[in-house]
Amino acid sequence: MSVTDRIDELRAEAEQALAAASSAGEVEQVRVRYLGRKAELPNLLRGVAQLPPEERGVVGRAANEARKALEQLVARRAAELEQAELERRLAEDRVDVTLPGAPVQPVGRLHLLTATRREIEDVFLGLGFDVMEGPEVEAVYYNFDALNHSPTHPARQWSDTFYVSEDVVLRTHTSPMQVRAMEQHPPPLYIIVPGRVYRRDNDATHTPQFHQVEGLAVDEDVTLADLKGTLLAFARAIFGEDRDVRLRPHFFPFTEPSVEVDVSCFNCRDGFLKDGSRCPVCRGEAWLEILGAGEVDPNVFEYVREYGYDPERIQGFAFGMGIERIAMLKHAVPDLRLFYDNDMRFLEQFG
Repeated sequence: MSVTDRIDELRAEAEQALAAASSAGEVEQVRVRYLGRKAELPNLLRGVAQLPPEERGVVGRAANEARKALEQLVARRAAELEQAELERRLAEDRVDVTLPGAPVQPVGRLHLLTATRREIEDVFLGLGFDVMEGPEVEAVYYNFDALNHSPTHPARQWSDTFYVSEDVVLRTHTSPMQVRAMEQHPPPLYIIVPGRVYRRDNDATHTPQFHQVEGLAVDEDVTLADLKGTLLAFARAIFGEDRDVRLRPHFFPFTEPSVEVDVSCFNCRDGFLKDGSRCPVCRGEAWLEILGAGEVDPNVFEYVREYGYDPERIQGFAFGMGIERIAMLKHAVPDLRLFYDNDMRFLEQFG
């Protein structure tokens, strides 16, 4: 067999071996067997110089062509098998994104004040009230004047109220929305207004910032009996039958007659602790005020008469409560300031 015939035979064997290879590893084995340093074809190429002059050109050319052809075939076959292997792995590892994923565990919970606010809202929504919100930076007109506060009322003092300017304050209650809502909506009107309010207080039952819910019901023939029924329904929904509730006469500039609603203290019995000392929460009173209420004063309607609120034809009731107070009573929290300390040991008690 001539040298060129042997070169053709080696080339054919290598091509068959590459075609039969089923993985990149097998391709590498074929390359080493036929193109490695100890392989027969490279040795034939290195031995061309020892051949007779008339055979050197033919044999060298044939050996070089075979080597280059096999190198190209090795590279192409390796690429084909690597691509096939990648496609196989992708098919086997495919994730069906149409299936539901693993459920995500809750990462947080409602703050107790937020949960209490929503509970209050749910009660009054069930009683037919709508929920509205208003500005926290309020005009003195809406915060005091239109709510029948006299020019010398103590709440107007700079020592009691945060003033932004002569005519602008941080609202001291959510009651300004009474007038704002009546300016926007003709009677009948049934709303509650939850939100933040600001006063210069700071102790176990007061903070400079706290939360209130204002209520307003205006219609024809709305009486104090309707107010009492609404407040009793609220008290039963929030506190159940475990605590006592009392209504007592009071005075507010924008209601006449006025009442306050108290709930028995959760921290003591009859105003005193077991050791005989006075209760620091109710201050020995045995009752905690939770809201003030009353029939809307006709003077308030005079400010919105042009919007359909004729005090000779319509009447209504209003009330306001502190959300913190409701949460304290419902969950036996001894100090209102705990709501704002961001102590997880306290907050995690209320899931």
